[in-house]
Amino acid sequence: MTGAALAAVASDVLGTDHHPTHRLRALISPQFLAEAGWDPVRKALVFPTRHPLLGWDGPADPLADWAARVAAGSGSCAVGRCPLDRQGNGSYCELHRVEWRATRGPSDGVDEAYWRTVVQAELVPGLVSLHGLPERVVAQVLYGLQHRCRRGARTSWRALGNLVRRIRMAGLASMEDLPPRRDDPLHSTIVAALRQAVLDPETERHKDVWQMSAFGYGGTLDFSEISQGWLREAVKRWALDFLPTRQGKTPAGKVRARVMAVVKLSASLRLQRQDRGEDFTVLGAADISAFCNRLAFLQAKGVVSARLRLSTCLMARVVLDGIRRLGLTRPGQPLSGLPDDFAIRRGQIPDDSEDDEPGKDLPKEVIQVICRHLPQLGQQANDEIQTAVELLIDTGRRPSEICALAWDCLQHDTDGQPVLIYDNVKSKRFGRRLPVATATADLIRAAQARARQRFPDTPVGELKLLPSTRNNPHGRRPISPDNVSSMHRRWIMGLPQVTVATETTSDGKAVVVSLPYDTATITVYAYRHTYAQRHADAGVPVDVLRELLDHLRMDTTQRYYRIGEKRRREAVDRVAVMQFDRHGSRIWRDATALLDDERMRLAVGEVAVSYGGCNEPSNVNAGGGACPIRFRCVGCGHFRTDASYLPDLEAYLADLLRNRERILATGIDADDWARAEALPSTEEITRVQQLITRIKAELDDLTDAERDQIEQAVAVVRRGRISLRITPTHRHPHDNLRPMRTA
Repeated sequence: MTGAALAAVASDVLGTDHHPTHRLRALISPQFLAEAGWDPVRKALVFPTRHPLLGWDGPADPLADWAARVAAGSGSCAVGRCPLDRQGNGSYCELHRVEWRATRGPSDGVDEAYWRTVVQAELVPGLVSLHGLPERVVAQVLYGLQHRCRRGARTSWRALGNLVRRIRMAGLASMEDLPPRRDDPLHSTIVAALRQAVLDPETERHKDVWQMSAFGYGGTLDFSEISQGWLREAVKRWALDFLPTRQGKTPAGKVRARVMAVVKLSASLRLQRQDRGEDFTVLGAADISAFCNRLAFLQAKGVVSARLRLSTCLMARVVLDGIRRLGLTRPGQPLSGLPDDFAIRRGQIPDDSEDDEPGKDLPKEVIQVICRHLPQLGQQANDEIQTAVELLIDTGRRPSEICALAWDCLQHDTDGQPVLIYDNVKSKRFGRRLPVATATADLIRAAQARARQRFPDTPVGELKLLPSTRNNPHGRRPISPDNVSSMHRRWIMGLPQVTVATETTSDGKAVVVSLPYDTATITVYAYRHTYAQRHADAGVPVDVLRELLDHLRMDTTQRYYRIGEKRRREAVDRVAVMQFDRHGSRIWRDATALLDDERMRLAVGEVAVSYGGCNEPSNVNAGGGACPIRFRCVGCGHFRTDASYLPDLEAYLADLLRNRERILATGIDADDWARAEALPSTEEITRVQQLITRIKAELDDLTDAERDQIEQAVAVVRRGRISLRITPTHRHPHDNLRPMRTA
């Protein structure tokens, strides 16, 4: 037989069954086999006692004790190849008697004669024999063990021995054929590693369900729900081209979301066309309109949200446009003949209602309760999870950015102030700098100390600030955002109920009541919205906030200012109903005109006077600088004030009293008319006192919920009033949510 013929026969003999075995063998490191105690003669693993991941509490040389027992034995055990004596009147030695009971326990129908032929003969503690198993299974076990060690996962010899026992009893040619069990995670992790080892992108791309590990990502990508074959294959081509262009933590998730949008388009074609959308040459604009109308119908029925409807239209449009850009509709290509009007037009995409929706930030009362109970999170989870949540609150970064922080993420600027260094993977912007408070820097230093204590031998450049507590022997793997989110959700559900003053309608009238806050909205990402909204409400310039949030687009940042403007308008609505004239009488005039005046003054950042408003025409035209009575406001009929000016009135009263006492107490050499002009009059002091007393009396008449909402509205109005006169820096002062975390 010629050499070519021999090669052909060998290829036929190896076939597809042997090829994966050879591939696995090539992937197993000889150095690992030596470290793991692999004995090729015995075909057994002798687990080393001092290995960081395979070690166990046993003798340094378990085979020495076994050799002594073998020397004293006669081999009367009923298990073939066992050199030990049977015990008493039984058929087995002591070790195999225990093994038989363990095997018979979970499976009463075991054939004992068959068990004797497949059971491990050398039952040595710390030894797992692979003798007698198919070569493919041996390679799978060794490769799976190597994969787990490289991932930093511990594996006990007992767990591996139990898995090998199941394979022996089933008589399988591959570990992948062994049915999974919930109580055997070792099997599932090894099988997953085996599937990843033999994956090939070139073969995976033709399947309807992709194992994304073939492309370097996690999870799967399912095209099977796209019922039209032409559309399914086109989307696969698009996904293969689109996937490498996406970066970030979950690029596969972005592709998956767009595929799901096409799944909805596929369902629309299937439901609304007689041919179920199989003939793409007869499709057109009417089919796209039917798809968009169906989404609008599902939104009206409450099946999908406005946001999901919008994202579905946008993502389906991206895929259809991408298919055309790939040239699949050109002559000679698979989709040649697809009509040009089978495309989603810009006008068919619904408006983005996000700006009109309430903000996703958390109320001040909720944040304060969360911060008070942060130590409980550390007790329920661990210090790393608590630190991650505290950093989310303090810095407003995304969860993935906080979890991935390097150990040396803390630096200082030229002024010696602490700066956080992080990676904005979402926008492909790395090494970003964020000024943080000193207390936040102390929090980071404490995390650095814990990580260094746990992993003293790991180089600093490889260590993570928040290393995972599982399968992480060297501290190079950080905690995951999913783990933080899960632990955070469990902790939030156990917090005491928080009530927030909420305005509702009762019998056609607006009333303020305290209602429980929906804890479902307290997510780890809500802290970023809260950070952004707090800065926007405080008047931080939009370009500064854009830099703080590291947004690529200005309009993304401006959304927080639209919400802030809406809240300021609502705050003015609440405060304006409590206006007073110079006599302290409540003013009930046309609310629309009143609010328009208030909003206009807020928009330009000016008030007519320091402790109220002025509607005297000449003074208004002059921007508040031409008062006919020389700013004796509390004696003027054009003067108005409200609860938001109460601190200013109290400060003005204190100033009047202080000036009066100083003038009366000191003998100033001045003419009588000058002294009279400088001396605050008793009438003015009395009028201001009456205004203050009247405003406080009105506030005292409110319910607790109404008073709380008025106080919040006053804070918003005053903050907006001040912020338009001050240009804040990056380290802008916030509300006193966390006194130790102001920055």
